[in-house]
Amino acid sequence: MRPAPRTLRRAVAGITVALLAAAVGCAPQPEEEEAASPSGSAGGACAKGELATRTSGTLTIATDEPAYEPWFKNGEPASGEGFESAVAYAVAEQLGYDKSAVVWQSVPFNKAFAPGAKTFDFDINQVSISEERRKAVDFSSGYYDVRQAVIALKGSKAASAKSIADLKGLELGAQVGTTSLDYIDDVVKPTGAAAVYAKNDQAKSALKNGQVDAIVTDLPTAFYITAAEVTDARIVGQFANKGGTPEQFGLVLDKGSALTSCVTDAVDTLRENGTLAKIEQRWLSDAVDAPVLK
Repeated sequence: MRPAPRTLRRAVAGITVALLAAAVGCAPQPEEEEAASPSGSAGGACAKGELATRTSGTLTIATDEPAYEPWFKNGEPASGEGFESAVAYAVAEQLGYDKSAVVWQSVPFNKAFAPGAKTFDFDINQVSISEERRKAVDFSSGYYDVRQAVIALKGSKAASAKSIADLKGLELGAQVGTTSLDYIDDVVKPTGAAAVYAKNDQAKSALKNGQVDAIVTDLPTAFYITAAEVTDARIVGQFANKGGTPEQFGLVLDKGSALTSCVTDAVDTLRENGTLAKIEQRWLSDAVDAPVLK
Protein backbone atom coordinates (compact mmCIF):
# COMPACT_ATOMS: atom_id res chain seq x y z
CA MET A 1 0.00 0.00 0.00
CA ARG A 2 1.33 3.41 -0.92
CA PRO A 3 2.31 5.66 2.01
CA ALA A 4 -0.05 8.56 2.69
CA PRO A 5 1.09 12.01 1.61
CA ARG A 6 3.29 13.78 4.21
CA THR A 7 0.72 16.54 4.79
CA LEU A 8 -2.00 13.99 5.48
CA ARG A 9 0.18 12.14 7.98
CA ARG A 10 0.87 15.40 9.84
CA ALA A 11 -2.83 16.22 10.00
CA VAL A 12 -3.69 12.80 11.41
CA ALA A 13 -0.92 13.10 14.03
CA GLY A 14 -2.20 16.50 15.10
CA ILE A 15 -5.72 15.20 15.56
CA THR A 16 -4.43 12.25 17.58
CA VAL A 17 -2.46 14.51 19.96
CA ALA A 18 -5.49 16.75 20.48
CA LEU A 19 -7.73 13.79 21.29
CA LEU A 20 -5.18 12.42 23.78
CA ALA A 21 -4.89 15.81 25.52
CA ALA A 22 -8.67 16.04 25.84
CA ALA A 23 -8.84 12.53 27.29
CA VAL A 24 -6.17 13.33 29.89
CA GLY A 25 -7.92 16.53 30.87
CA CYS A 26 -11.14 14.59 31.60
CA ALA A 27 -9.47 11.74 33.46
CA PRO A 28 -9.60 11.52 37.29
CA GLN A 29 -6.70 13.31 38.98
CA PRO A 30 -4.06 11.25 40.80
CA GLU A 31 -4.69 10.63 44.50
CA GLU A 32 -1.45 12.41 45.36
CA GLU A 33 -2.86 15.69 44.05
CA GLU A 34 -6.13 15.26 45.95
CA ALA A 35 -4.21 14.59 49.15
CA ALA A 36 -2.27 17.83 48.79
CA SER A 37 -5.13 19.83 50.37
CA PRO A 38 -6.59 17.71 53.20
CA SER A 39 -9.96 18.57 54.69
CA GLY A 40 -9.72 21.00 57.57
CA SER A 41 -6.24 22.25 56.73
CA ALA A 42 -5.29 25.83 56.03
CA GLY A 43 -7.42 27.38 53.34
CA GLY A 44 -11.15 27.71 52.82
CA ALA A 45 -12.09 25.01 55.35
CA CYS A 46 -10.50 27.03 58.19
CA ALA A 47 -11.36 30.52 56.94
CA LYS A 48 -11.39 32.77 60.01
CA GLY A 49 -14.88 33.45 61.32
CA GLU A 50 -16.43 31.33 58.56
CA LEU A 51 -16.18 27.79 59.92
CA ALA A 52 -18.93 25.21 59.54
CA THR A 53 -20.20 25.82 63.09
CA ARG A 54 -23.57 24.69 64.40
CA THR A 55 -24.85 28.26 64.03
CA SER A 56 -23.38 30.31 61.20
CA GLY A 57 -21.20 33.15 62.47
CA THR A 58 -21.33 31.85 66.07
CA LEU A 59 -19.03 29.56 68.04
CA THR A 60 -20.84 27.44 70.64
CA ILE A 61 -18.62 26.37 73.55
CA ALA A 62 -19.77 24.02 76.32
CA THR A 63 -18.69 23.34 79.88
CA ASP A 64 -20.20 21.86 83.04
CA GLU A 65 -22.27 23.70 85.63
CA PRO A 66 -21.26 24.77 88.20
CA ALA A 67 -17.94 25.89 86.75
CA TYR A 68 -15.29 25.90 89.46
CA GLU A 69 -12.20 28.00 90.01
CA PRO A 70 -9.48 28.22 88.93
CA TRP A 71 -10.91 27.02 85.63
CA PHE A 72 -13.64 29.67 85.66
CA LYS A 73 -13.87 32.77 87.81
CA ASN A 74 -16.97 33.08 90.01
CA GLY A 75 -18.67 30.28 88.07
CA GLU A 76 -19.08 32.47 84.98
CA PRO A 77 -17.62 30.87 81.81
CA ALA A 78 -18.45 33.91 79.69
CA SER A 79 -16.34 36.26 81.81
CA GLY A 80 -13.07 35.38 80.10
CA GLU A 81 -11.51 34.94 83.55
CA GLY A 82 -10.16 31.65 84.85
CA PHE A 83 -7.86 29.28 82.99
CA GLU A 84 -10.34 27.47 80.77
CA SER A 85 -12.44 30.54 80.06
CA ALA A 86 -9.31 32.38 78.94
CA VAL A 87 -8.19 29.40 76.81
CA ALA A 88 -11.62 29.13 75.22
CA TYR A 89 -11.64 32.78 74.15
CA ALA A 90 -8.05 32.56 72.94
CA VAL A 91 -8.99 29.61 70.72
CA ALA A 92 -12.10 31.46 69.53
CA GLU A 93 -10.02 34.49 68.58
CA GLN A 94 -7.54 32.30 66.74
CA LEU A 95 -10.47 30.84 64.79
CA GLY A 96 -11.71 34.32 63.91
CA TYR A 97 -14.55 34.73 66.45
CA ASP A 98 -14.54 37.65 68.86
CA LYS A 99 -16.11 37.50 72.31
CA SER A 100 -19.51 38.69 71.06
CA ALA A 101 -19.67 35.73 68.65
CA VAL A 102 -19.17 33.11 71.41
CA VAL A 103 -22.18 31.40 72.99
CA TRP A 104 -21.77 29.24 76.11
CA GLN A 105 -23.75 26.08 76.78
CA SER A 106 -24.04 23.90 79.89
CA VAL A 107 -23.19 20.22 79.33
CA PRO A 108 -22.51 17.70 82.15
CA PHE A 109 -18.93 16.39 82.29
CA ASN A 110 -19.68 12.76 81.42
CA LYS A 111 -22.09 13.69 78.64
CA ALA A 112 -19.44 15.78 76.88
CA PHE A 113 -17.48 12.72 75.74
CA ALA A 114 -20.32 10.16 75.67
CA PRO A 115 -21.30 8.65 72.31
CA GLY A 116 -23.85 10.60 70.28
CA ALA A 117 -24.25 13.85 68.38
CA LYS A 118 -23.14 17.00 70.21
CA THR A 119 -24.97 20.30 70.61
CA PHE A 120 -21.72 22.31 70.82
CA ASP A 121 -18.81 23.14 68.54
CA PHE A 122 -16.31 22.22 71.25
CA ASP A 123 -16.36 21.49 74.97
CA ILE A 124 -13.75 22.63 77.48
CA ASN A 125 -14.05 20.95 80.88
CA GLN A 126 -10.82 19.32 82.09
CA VAL A 127 -11.38 16.28 79.90
CA SER A 128 -8.24 14.16 79.63
CA ILE A 129 -7.41 12.81 76.19
CA SER A 130 -7.55 9.01 76.02
CA GLU A 131 -7.79 6.40 73.30
CA GLU A 132 -10.95 5.02 74.90
CA ARG A 133 -12.68 8.39 74.70
CA ARG A 134 -11.45 8.89 71.14
CA LYS A 135 -13.79 6.06 70.13
CA ALA A 136 -16.77 8.34 70.82
CA VAL A 137 -15.45 11.89 70.25
CA ASP A 138 -12.69 13.91 68.62
CA PHE A 139 -10.08 15.80 70.62
CA SER A 140 -7.95 18.79 69.78
CA SER A 141 -4.29 18.64 70.66
CA GLY A 142 -3.65 19.12 74.39
CA TYR A 143 -4.03 22.58 75.89
CA TYR A 144 -2.89 21.64 79.41
CA ASP A 145 -0.45 19.04 80.74
CA VAL A 146 -1.98 17.32 83.77
CA ARG A 147 0.01 16.40 86.87
CA GLN A 148 -0.69 14.44 90.04
CA ALA A 149 -1.15 16.35 93.29
CA VAL A 150 -1.20 15.84 97.06
CA ILE A 151 -4.17 16.99 99.16
CA ALA A 152 -4.10 17.36 102.95
CA LEU A 153 -6.27 18.99 105.62
CA LYS A 154 -5.31 22.57 106.40
CA GLY A 155 -3.14 22.90 109.50
CA SER A 156 -2.02 19.25 109.44
CA LYS A 157 1.58 18.05 109.35
CA ALA A 158 1.06 16.83 105.79
CA ALA A 159 -0.15 20.27 104.69
CA SER A 160 3.26 21.74 105.50
CA ALA A 161 5.22 19.24 103.35
CA LYS A 162 7.66 20.94 101.00
CA SER A 163 9.30 17.95 99.32
CA ILE A 164 8.86 14.29 98.44
CA ALA A 165 11.07 13.40 101.41
CA ASP A 166 8.55 15.12 103.72
CA LEU A 167 5.85 12.71 102.48
CA LYS A 168 7.74 9.46 103.08
CA GLY A 169 6.73 9.05 106.73
CA LEU A 170 3.06 9.92 106.12
CA GLU A 171 0.14 7.61 105.46
CA LEU A 172 -1.00 8.31 101.92
CA GLY A 173 -4.05 7.05 100.07
CA ALA A 174 -5.30 6.82 96.49
CA GLN A 175 -7.80 5.05 94.29
CA VAL A 176 -6.84 1.57 93.07
CA GLY A 177 -5.54 1.22 89.53
CA THR A 178 -4.72 4.91 89.09
CA THR A 179 -1.59 6.80 88.20
CA SER A 180 -2.11 8.54 91.55
CA LEU A 181 -1.36 5.28 93.33
CA ASP A 182 1.61 4.70 91.03
CA TYR A 183 3.10 8.03 92.10
CA ILE A 184 2.82 7.05 95.76
CA ASP A 185 4.49 3.67 95.18
CA ASP A 186 7.07 4.69 92.57
CA VAL A 187 7.90 8.33 93.35
CA VAL A 188 7.21 8.91 97.06
CA LYS A 189 8.02 5.33 98.16
CA PRO A 190 6.59 5.83 101.66
CA THR A 191 7.83 3.86 104.66
CA GLY A 192 4.36 2.34 105.03
CA ALA A 193 2.11 0.82 102.38
CA ALA A 194 -0.36 3.17 100.75
CA ALA A 195 -4.03 2.97 101.68
CA VAL A 196 -5.91 1.80 98.59
CA TYR A 197 -9.57 2.59 97.90
CA ALA A 198 -12.03 1.29 95.35
CA LYS A 199 -13.27 4.81 94.60
CA ASN A 200 -12.05 8.37 95.00
CA ASP A 201 -15.07 9.14 97.20
CA GLN A 202 -13.76 6.63 99.73
CA ALA A 203 -10.32 8.23 99.66
CA LYS A 204 -11.88 11.65 100.28
CA SER A 205 -13.89 10.29 103.20
CA ALA A 206 -10.74 8.77 104.68
CA LEU A 207 -9.03 12.17 104.46
CA LYS A 208 -11.97 13.93 106.10
CA ASN A 209 -12.05 11.38 108.93
CA GLY A 210 -8.31 11.50 109.56
CA GLN A 211 -7.75 7.90 108.48
CA VAL A 212 -4.92 9.01 106.16
CA ASP A 213 -2.63 12.02 106.29
CA ALA A 214 -3.04 12.92 102.63
CA ILE A 215 -4.42 11.59 99.36
CA VAL A 216 -3.11 11.81 95.81
CA THR A 217 -5.28 12.63 92.80
CA ASP A 218 -4.71 14.26 89.46
CA LEU A 219 -4.31 18.02 89.78
CA PRO A 220 -7.68 19.01 88.25
CA THR A 221 -9.47 16.65 90.62
CA ALA A 222 -7.49 18.18 93.47
CA PHE A 223 -8.74 21.63 92.39
CA TYR A 224 -12.31 20.38 92.46
CA ILE A 225 -12.02 18.57 95.79
CA THR A 226 -10.51 21.54 97.63
CA ALA A 227 -12.88 24.05 96.02
CA ALA A 228 -16.15 22.20 96.42
CA GLU A 229 -15.99 18.95 98.39
CA VAL A 230 -13.40 19.11 101.18
CA THR A 231 -13.08 22.84 101.64
CA ASP A 232 -10.94 22.50 104.77
CA ALA A 233 -8.25 20.81 102.67
CA ARG A 234 -5.54 22.35 100.49
CA ILE A 235 -3.30 21.31 97.65
CA VAL A 236 0.13 20.63 99.16
CA GLY A 237 1.91 20.43 95.83
CA GLN A 238 2.15 18.67 92.51
CA PHE A 239 4.58 16.10 91.13
CA ALA A 240 6.69 16.58 88.04
CA ASN A 241 5.85 14.30 85.11
CA LYS A 242 7.17 10.80 85.65
CA GLY A 243 8.44 10.42 82.09
CA GLY A 244 6.83 9.55 78.80
CA THR A 245 3.96 11.47 77.23
CA PRO A 246 2.20 13.70 79.76
CA GLU A 247 -1.50 13.35 80.42
CA GLN A 248 -3.27 16.23 78.69
CA PHE A 249 -6.61 18.00 78.59
CA GLY A 250 -8.10 18.42 75.12
CA LEU A 251 -11.04 20.27 73.65
CA VAL A 252 -13.86 17.82 72.91
CA LEU A 253 -15.56 17.82 69.51
CA ASP A 254 -18.19 15.68 67.83
CA LYS A 255 -16.80 12.48 66.32
CA GLY A 256 -15.66 13.29 62.78
CA SER A 257 -16.25 17.02 63.23
CA ALA A 258 -15.19 19.22 60.31
CA LEU A 259 -13.78 21.62 62.93
CA THR A 260 -11.32 19.21 64.57
CA SER A 261 -8.26 20.06 62.49
CA CYS A 262 -9.02 23.79 62.60
CA VAL A 263 -9.38 23.77 66.39
CA THR A 264 -6.23 21.67 66.73
CA ASP A 265 -4.32 24.14 64.57
CA ALA A 266 -5.56 26.96 66.83
CA VAL A 267 -4.44 25.18 70.02
CA ASP A 268 -1.06 24.34 68.47
CA THR A 269 -0.54 27.99 67.53
CA LEU A 270 -1.40 29.17 71.05
CA ARG A 271 1.05 26.68 72.52
CA GLU A 272 3.83 27.63 70.08
CA ASN A 273 3.46 31.39 70.51
CA GLY A 274 3.47 31.16 74.32
CA THR A 275 -0.17 32.17 74.90
CA LEU A 276 -1.10 28.96 76.74
CA ALA A 277 1.91 29.28 79.02
CA LYS A 278 0.97 32.86 79.91
CA ILE A 279 -2.64 31.88 80.66
CA GLU A 280 -1.47 28.95 82.82
CA GLN A 281 0.95 31.15 84.72
CA ARG A 282 -1.77 33.68 85.50
CA TRP A 283 -4.63 31.40 86.47
CA LEU A 284 -3.05 28.19 87.74
CA SER A 285 0.45 28.69 89.09
CA ASP A 286 -0.27 31.90 91.00
CA ALA A 287 -3.94 31.54 91.90
CA VAL A 288 -3.77 27.93 93.10
CA ASP A 289 -0.26 27.92 94.58
CA ALA A 290 0.63 24.32 93.74
CA PRO A 291 4.44 24.11 93.94
CA VAL A 292 6.28 21.18 92.40
CA LEU A 293 7.37 18.65 95.00
CA LYS A 294 10.94 17.42 94.42
